[in-house]
Parts: sequence; structure tokens; C-alpha cells
Amino acid sequence: HVLVKRAFGTGEIMVVLVTGTPVFKSKNDFCRVLRQKHPEITTIVQNVNNGFTSLVLGEKETVLYGDGYITDILLGYKFRISPKSFYQINYYGTQILYSKAMEFADIKKNETVIDAYCGVGTIGIIASQYSQNVISVELNRDAVKDAKINAAINNVKNIRFFCDDATDFLLGAAKDNIKVDVVLMDPPRAGSTVSFMKSVCVLAPERVVYISCNPETLSRDLTFFTKNGYAVRKIQPVDMFPHTSHIETVVLLSQRR
Repeated sequence: HVLVKRAFGTGEIMVVLVTGTPVFKSKNDFCRVLRQKHPEITTIVQNVNNGFTSLVLGEKETVLYGDGYITDILLGYKFRISPKSFYQINYYGTQILYSKAMEFADIKKNETVIDAYCGVGTIGIIASQYSQNVISVELNRDAVKDAKINAAINNVKNIRFFCDDATDFLLGAAKDNIKVDVVLMDPPRAGSTVSFMKSVCVLAPERVVYISCNPETLSRDLTFFTKNGYAVRKIQPVDMFPHTSHIETVVLLSQRR
């Protein structure tokens, strides 16, 4: 496969060549010719995936040219993006999506926020300007590594990153009586899990902002929350994938009094 990532805020372009084996004869000549034809490319990475799987990327990577990552600018913040890091592909739609999420969250300066499924830290870092303290949780070690670098690049000091299962982390926070005011959650297309949503309800934040890329699993998950003490206050769809049936949605839930 060939994976291309483009940072619209900076113009940087990454090309990831996914090969079945580490053997890549004349790779230096290949990269030289590719850059001659496309000088806009800023980094080239070889990723090895020898598995018969639906996953595009494997575990092993070799940087063939450049830094091995690109940097984008989103809502005034810089974000480092590696080959395996998740990052929204619709640059303009993402700004609308995350701005709407911040509007719904209505974070106060004395509040603590948990950013679950944090990826490279985009949502948590953007939320840090409004809150006293941001706790970001992500199971992917590569993403956590990028997230920590992104916080340092942006000189954000009121955010902490934990490489952990989000469910276990939230249950631990509830057991330790950590007060959390807002939970930001952006799960994958399969939606959240019952165990994670139970952990959110045990932690009992005042507000939950759910960013979804699948209306079907969103509907299922909102049914769970509304049966367990929360009410849906606002819903805003954002068309991140024009001319397709897919859509992102931002939802505000708050405790039912």
C-alpha cells in the first residue's frame, strides 16, 4: 500500500510505503526519483506489514527521508503526526467539529477535564486553554508519545497523558475520589463500550461531550447514558465526509437533576 498524509496548515506531506518484507532494493534511488517528481514531499517512511490482515500498517518502520513525521497547525496549535497516529483528515471540518465540542463543553477555568481516547492529544490540548487541569488517556503508545511531544511544542503545562485503558483509568479515578467536571470522548467507529460508559457514570462528571463518527453506535450509546442519569442537551452534526453516508456528530450530555 501507499499511505499519504497531508498537513493542510503547513503544507507538509508524508508518504508511507507499506511493504510485505523489509527488503527494499534501491530504496535511496527510489526516494530520490520520487522527490524529484514531487518536491512537495517532506518525509518518506517504509512500514513493514507481513500479516494477512485488514490493518494497513504494521509495527516496524524505517525513515527513508526527512523526520519521519509531519506537523500541522489546528486552531492555533501545532500537532506532530506520525504514520500510525490518528488525525482527522478533513482539515476545515475538524476545526468546526472541535470548536463546537469546546462550545458544548463550556469548560470553566477551575474545572478538571478528562480527554478519553485522546490520540495525539488534539482535543485535550485545545481544551487546556479553558480549564485548570486536563487528563488525557490513550492506549496506543505511539499516539501517547506524539501527544506528549505536542504538549511540549505548544508549551501546554496543565495537561497530563497516561498510556492506559480508558475504562480502567476512569474506574481508578472514581475509586480515588478524583473530581472531574467534564469528560470528552471520541471513540472509534464501533462506538464506546458498556464498561467504559459505566465507568463514566461511576465517575459522574457534570458534563460529557461525545464526538461520534457513526450515528448508529452513537444512538446505541446515548440510550445507555440516558438510562443511567444523563440527559442529551444538544446535538450538532458536522459533515466531515461530503457525498458519503458518513457524518460526525457532537453531543452534549449533562447529569439529570
